[in-house]
Amino acid sequence: MSAEQSMYRSIAVKVGTNVITNSRGELDLEILRSLTTQIAELKKHGTDVLLVSSGAVGAGRSIISLPMSYPPVARRQVLSSTGQIKLINTYAELFALHGVTAAQILVTKSDFRDRQHYLNMRTCFSSLLAEKVVPVINENDTVSVSELMFTDNDELSGLVASMMHVDAHIILSHVDGLFDMTGGPGNEKLIGEVDTSDKEFERYIMPNKSEFGRGGMLTKYHIARKLSGFGITVHIANGRTPGILTAIAEGRPVGTKFPPRKPTHERKQWLAHSEGMEKGAVTVNKGAETALCSPLKANSLLPVGIESVHGAFYKGDIIKICNEKGDGIGYGMARYSSEKTKELIGKKGHKPLIHYDYLYINT
Repeated sequence: MSAEQSMYRSIAVKVGTNVITNSRGELDLEILRSLTTQIAELKKHGTDVLLVSSGAVGAGRSIISLPMSYPPVARRQVLSSTGQIKLINTYAELFALHGVTAAQILVTKSDFRDRQHYLNMRTCFSSLLAEKVVPVINENDTVSVSELMFTDNDELSGLVASMMHVDAHIILSHVDGLFDMTGGPGNEKLIGEVDTSDKEFERYIMPNKSEFGRGGMLTKYHIARKLSGFGITVHIANGRTPGILTAIAEGRPVGTKFPPRKPTHERKQWLAHSEGMEKGAVTVNKGAETALCSPLKANSLLPVGIESVHGAFYKGDIIKICNEKGDGIGYGMARYSSEKTKELIGKKGHKPLIHYDYLYINT
């Protein structure tokens, strides 16, 4: 590969549990060796790479054996905390064979709900990339609580890809991509490219989960579609296929591709990933919903369009916006506290609760 052959200057690569573990759930060194070699080659030719890797729990299974009666949360904490050491040491040793330095970053979903933490993480990742280091990122399962855990590392990698404005996000699974399942068993067809404007596309996808991982193809589809809306190309491919990262970087037709759409402002990208991290919510009337969802003009959320306030929040907090049916239609950064907002409900002539620059509406 030459620098001219690589399509992307920066990529985020997500490696799933079933890619880097064997049938027993233990680390597969041959696959890890192949992936680190490909990443080192990409870096050699000028591509920045952020690696989001699952596998800590799988690595822990090869270190410690726990009885079946062990509490599920404690089981995950023990396996992930012991396995994470083995996982990162394996990456560090394999990257070192190519003269590449790896760094470990463990995060929780809470780290993304605060704007200052978000910016601090971005500075850390940018600094590591500037020093030609490969950040190896994983969820900190030892301290994450179930209510604020990522759906899986697909969600985490999507947040990282969005945060760093990468050119491409590559999701490596144990299957070749997304398949059209409507033909029935034995007649599945690999979908080479997804029309991201097709809101009914998910009908093709079977919502199953992998044996050791937490996520499934439906989760991958939703994240890929969201990222494509931010101007990021997304690929879903089989991480166990030899040379898969090189093939994607060179533009060969492998896996499933989500082409990029019009890029979104950086602050809106952060807000778009706020599901489950909001501090409160407001319900808006039909008129406000129509205005906010208009594809022709960006509108702010004015107090006159608010019907009710839920939860306690302060100025600068992320809040959820719901319609009269209770459906979430977007997220935004509040200009007022919840108490002040209650005072202004239905009133005209006041500044917006959420300015359109700090507003993300689901599409």
